[in-house]
Amino acid sequence: MSKTNNFVFWSLYIVAWLIFVGLSIEAGGLVVNFFFSLYNPEFVQNLYQKLDLTEMYNESKMVFFGIYSFILLISILKALLFYIVTRLMHKIDLTKPFNTFVSDQILQISYFTLSIGLLSFIARQVAKSLIHYGFATDNLNQFWVDSQAFIVMGAVVYIIATIFKKGVDIQNENDLTV
Repeated sequence: MSKTNNFVFWSLYIVAWLIFVGLSIEAGGLVVNFFFSLYNPEFVQNLYQKLDLTEMYNESKMVFFGIYSFILLISILKALLFYIVTRLMHKIDLTKPFNTFVSDQILQISYFTLSIGLLSFIARQVAKSLIHYGFATDNLNQFWVDSQAFIVMGAVVYIIATIFKKGVDIQNENDLTV
């Protein structure tokens, strides 16, 4: 691998780690925000993203827990997705990339990406339907605005994973015949 490609790969590895750390902090902040909104709701205005859903909690606990479950699940899945990406980039051997570990990791990435997209889409539709019942959900759109992009990206990564799996099978077959 040339020095330029090696530099680009390690730069992307560092970017993936930074994204993973940022998403982990976001998920942790949202978990803390959730517990504070249950036990000390007047302090929520000082917390991360000022996600104050106490009005929703007072109107319907079921809606509050449902919406917050979507928010937490999506943010945790995004952090896990980038954990898998960083683990893949750390363990990949670029001289011989077609192996079962890489194939399995790319397949997992496609599943996580598709799950994030589908959950975001469902959450957006639920939030949109809650508007008809008088709930204010405008400040929640930031958590699932990119659902369609994740669905398309999940489909593309799944296709790449399928090609990679076939490449692993061909490489293993060639290794056995030589």
